[in-house]
Amino acid sequence: MAFVQFSKVSLAFGDRDILKDVSVNLAAGTKAALSGANGSGKSTLMKIMAGEIAPDSGQRIAQKDARIVYLPQSGIVHAGCTLRQEADRAFEYGYQLQRELEEIGDALKDSSQKSGPLLDRHHEITTQLEESGWYRREAQAEQVLLGLGFSRGDLERQTQEFSGGWQMRIALAKALMQHPDILLLDEPTNYLDLEARNWLEEFLNSFSGGFLLVSHDRYFLDTTVTEVYELFNGDLHRYVGNYTNYEKVRQVELESLMATYQQQQEEIRKLEDFIRRFGAKATKAAQAQERQKMLDKLLTQQVQIPESLKKMRFSFPPAPHSGRLVLTLEGVSKSYDGVRQVLSQLDLVLEKGERLVVVGCNGSGKTTLLKILAQQDASYEGSVKEGAGVAVGYFSQDSAEKICGATTVLEYIENQAPLELIPRVRDMLGSFLFRGDDVFKTLDVLSGGEKSRLALLQLLLKPVNLLILDEPTNHLDLHSKDVLLEALESFGGTVVFVSHDRGFIQSLATRVLELSPPAEPGSGDVSCVTSCGRARNFPGSYEYYLERLAAEAAGLEVTPPSGSGKTSSTNASKQDTADGANAPSAGALKYEEQKKLKNQRRKLEREEERLMEEIAAAEEEKQELENQLAQPEVYSDPQKSRQVQSALEALDAKIEQLTAAWEEVSAQLEG
Repeated sequence: MAFVQFSKVSLAFGDRDILKDVSVNLAAGTKAALSGANGSGKSTLMKIMAGEIAPDSGQRIAQKDARIVYLPQSGIVHAGCTLRQEADRAFEYGYQLQRELEEIGDALKDSSQKSGPLLDRHHEITTQLEESGWYRREAQAEQVLLGLGFSRGDLERQTQEFSGGWQMRIALAKALMQHPDILLLDEPTNYLDLEARNWLEEFLNSFSGGFLLVSHDRYFLDTTVTEVYELFNGDLHRYVGNYTNYEKVRQVELESLMATYQQQQEEIRKLEDFIRRFGAKATKAAQAQERQKMLDKLLTQQVQIPESLKKMRFSFPPAPHSGRLVLTLEGVSKSYDGVRQVLSQLDLVLEKGERLVVVGCNGSGKTTLLKILAQQDASYEGSVKEGAGVAVGYFSQDSAEKICGATTVLEYIENQAPLELIPRVRDMLGSFLFRGDDVFKTLDVLSGGEKSRLALLQLLLKPVNLLILDEPTNHLDLHSKDVLLEALESFGGTVVFVSHDRGFIQSLATRVLELSPPAEPGSGDVSCVTSCGRARNFPGSYEYYLERLAAEAAGLEVTPPSGSGKTSSTNASKQDTADGANAPSAGALKYEEQKKLKNQRRKLEREEERLMEEIAAAEEEKQELENQLAQPEVYSDPQKSRQVQSALEALDAKIEQLTAAWEEVSAQLEG
């Protein structure tokens, strides 16, 4: 059985110990995750395992001929050949064996050489080639590339035509195709969409070798690993079970650690207080010196708190009132080249409070749709109508990448924050882990995770009631993802999002919109789970959506989950009206009763929209009066001040009445 073993491995950068006497054994059947805070040394440890970095001390023992393949986080670029040709380079190991086989064949022709050892080696190589799938390598290459999201049309494209994210997919595909004994994957899901992640999960679950991976996708880890190694302060600890089990066990340990830490900090505080008060007094000098010795010893043994305990803290501002109908799309179509439709005749109704996730294969138009909804792309056909009082906050995939320059973090946020938030900017930055001197970092030196946190912070600078989020969890660690999820779950408005994190989707989504890309002419590509060119609506959770797909594949029917009827039949796209026709008991009502109910609903919706418009107008008028009250010529004149104050009180009463009426209409619509 192939293995690689590390014993008492140590490595230091300057005066900082990255690894301290680390020991670990990886063998066929190992399914492990490597956990630890950013900067703890996870990538460094993987490079040592791959033989790319030599440790300061310790042993690395690998079985003879054991093949170890390492995939870094980023930085791999391919050029100079087609995708098919680049994929074939993954089988270089087989080509080497094939050449050796030919040399043995030539040697066997020479009767002067002993044939026994040569025949044994010939048989060994033949067996290795057969077991590795060498003779089926072209089919294997296509299977892996299609599984990771490439189309058959991509196979003949030049590799330099692919973007950075797709370059890393090529590197991942080549790593998987090499059939290694030990696979080391550093953030392999960073550039994968949901479908490609699901495929990679299945691949790793059936993988016969051993693997160690780093990932910030909790669901992905739970479904692929059976043990977790945590790297903390240079020490490596092993936890048996999946990632969720590791978190539970570690939480108990951390609670004990925090109790010890707090007790130690209290003792340090008391010693420092005594030294400060009595250090200069002659009568207490000896005691103060003794306390100083105790303090010095305590500081050398000070408990270290994991960086992961320093969690991001935030919640979205209260969502302003909006009408029940938040967005209405009619016949939305989009084409980039005038021939290939990315979106085709999409109809959609989004209601207040929904958490809509948009899913689909690469090229299906998910990001394009979100840009249209956020009014970032106006070059489309059809109409997009916002409801009354809708205020939009938009987070794009490249929001973090756009944060650059020599400006400091503090200056960047202060320049965007409204005047009334300026005094709170430092506190807000602290909630997003920009503490102390971190606020004076320039944007150019920030990591991907820091830029993502800063981009999320920008969403808090103004109240919104519709959040449109395209991959908001990219570059966030697991703890920051959890905090974001909690904030979105308690958000009082509506959310439309795209994510490749299955656990995030399952926790948040209340409705699924599935988009399918149009087929390439003559491609015959059936890699997508749905037929091409359709948009389908699934009212209900992400689990229900997956059940529907599985049932469709098996030719069965699935009953919609109870409570999913919140989304009306108008929410379905015209391409698949059957999926949206789930309004409770609609089929059982007589035509006249249906007509009456629809008319009543339309009246209520119109009344709701009218009330929202009146509330918005009254609030604008109130803001103008408050501005007047802040002017010297008004607040210094008692008569003018009383007049403005009386008008404000009247407006407050009016807004209260309108709000009560709006809530009553909204409750009737909910019922």
